[in-house]
Amino acid sequence: MVTVFVLWTSWLVLMALDAGRFGWSRMPVWAQGIGAILIALCMTIACLAFRENSYAAPVVKIARERGHRVVSTGPYACVRHPMYAGALLFFIGTPLLLGSWFGLAVTPVLIVVLAARAVMEERTLAEELPGYREYAQRVRYRLIPGVW
Repeated sequence: MVTVFVLWTSWLVLMALDAGRFGWSRMPVWAQGIGAILIALCMTIACLAFRENSYAAPVVKIARERGHRVVSTGPYACVRHPMYAGALLFFIGTPLLLGSWFGLAVTPVLIVVLAARAVMEERTLAEELPGYREYAQRVRYRLIPGVW
């Protein structure tokens, strides 16, 4: 989480310096519009995921005391990590909306870190959450339907 926080904060500062303070790069208005749409989609996916999964937390832990179970409805029927899938849209949409090519250039690093976290999270879930292995066999994709 510390690594993610430092990377995230640095990314935001870079985009603020690029698009706001110094204006190092410019992005066409249509690209900014696409960025706004991607952020709206991200928020929609996050709302749907939170509605389905009351066990979601920043730290991977099994909430046995709350009857933690595998959630396989809503967006979880399409991908195993819909909030992370939404974050991908945010990582692309934010620099587009702000008009920062430098922010967009950092996006692949954020995506790799997020993908690594998803893989680590799945190891814990497969080991500790009954039914997760079967769920992972049914829902084949982690983040992007038809891709990964």
